[in-house]
Amino acid sequence: MSTPKLDTSSTGNPMHYSVGALIKQNNKYLLMDRVNPPFGFAASAGHIDENEIPEESLVREVKEETGLEVTKYKLVGEGEFLHEDEPCRHGIGIHYWYIFECEVTGELTKDTREAKSMDWYSADEIKKLTLEHVWKYWFGKLHII
Repeated sequence: MSTPKLDTSSTGNPMHYSVGALIKQNNKYLLMDRVNPPFGFAASAGHIDENEIPEESLVREVKEETGLEVTKYKLVGEGEFLHEDEPCRHGIGIHYWYIFECEVTGELTKDTREAKSMDWYSADEIKKLTLEHVWKYWFGKLHII
């Protein structure tokens, strides 16, 4: 298992870094219903490992979770987020997020260790889902929902 990059948050608490991938096709976003905490629907995402830059993590996480290859990406949001209800599996509750819009190629293949289901959802459909808290925040902040 790799080691997530660790730093100190603006409040002086331990903080990890994470990336998230907004993958959109035909006005729908690719989301998974997570197997592991934090529960809820989420875009492809994960920790940035030590000695890794956000873009490397983005490409790695998308490939691991969806089987897709990132061909193009654009940073659309970043900032600290407090995971009040459930810290990550490493026990850290604050993450600095980098959110990217991504273009991808390849065949979608769900990683069953990460996702119960994986499908494409419109903004109206996303509003009705139980989203993982961080994704409710980012979809709202980016005016998707």
